[in-house]
Amino acid sequence: MTILITGANRGIGAALLAQYRATGTVAFGTARRPAGDLLPLDVTDTDSQHALARRLNGLPISLLVCNAGIYPDKGQTLEAGYGPALWAQGFATNVTGVFLTIQTLLPNLRAAHGKIAIIASAMGSDARAPGGSYIYRASKAAALNLGRNLAADLRGEGIAVGIYHPGWVKTEMGGPAAEISTAQSVAGLAQRFAALDVTTTGCFESYDGTAIPF
Repeated sequence: MTILITGANRGIGAALLAQYRATGTVAFGTARRPAGDLLPLDVTDTDSQHALARRLNGLPISLLVCNAGIYPDKGQTLEAGYGPALWAQGFATNVTGVFLTIQTLLPNLRAAHGKIAIIASAMGSDARAPGGSYIYRASKAAALNLGRNLAADLRGEGIAVGIYHPGWVKTEMGGPAAEISTAQSVAGLAQRFAALDVTTTGCFESYDGTAIPF
């Protein structure tokens, strides 16, 4: 089994990478500015995507975790915030970046009959709309839609796609007031990924297995 995790230089991605490696699983991580043995990848850049594919050289990937994401509008105000550049950055990473990564590594996934986990957020649920964080919420809603449609298209090939909410986690993005630790989040996520198959493809679940309304 071989796993690739994007955005693995910090937070949930780094913790997932460490957990899988601790169990002896072959796992690779990527980052825009890699350190150590992380592989370079800017998910928004097609040249960077193709360079990663060449580096992997057809390696079968059993699980692709699309974790790289940003929260560009944190603290913005409705009256004066949410400029066009922030919208472009948010969607380029959180939506287009997810699609480009999956598209680029689809031959690797097909070689392993692998599966795809998209780290989204309950903040992207249309049924949960308390206001604010417009860019982040909209981009995560789009990532959810993307995952659901990919699940439909790839089901026939035996490639399952799951969309997951990691919880409100005590990371740099989540902040110190968050509800759960990184360890709690990644332990639950790993269980969700292991359970994912074509019978559950298209699922939108929290790290603890709770189904989230679309």
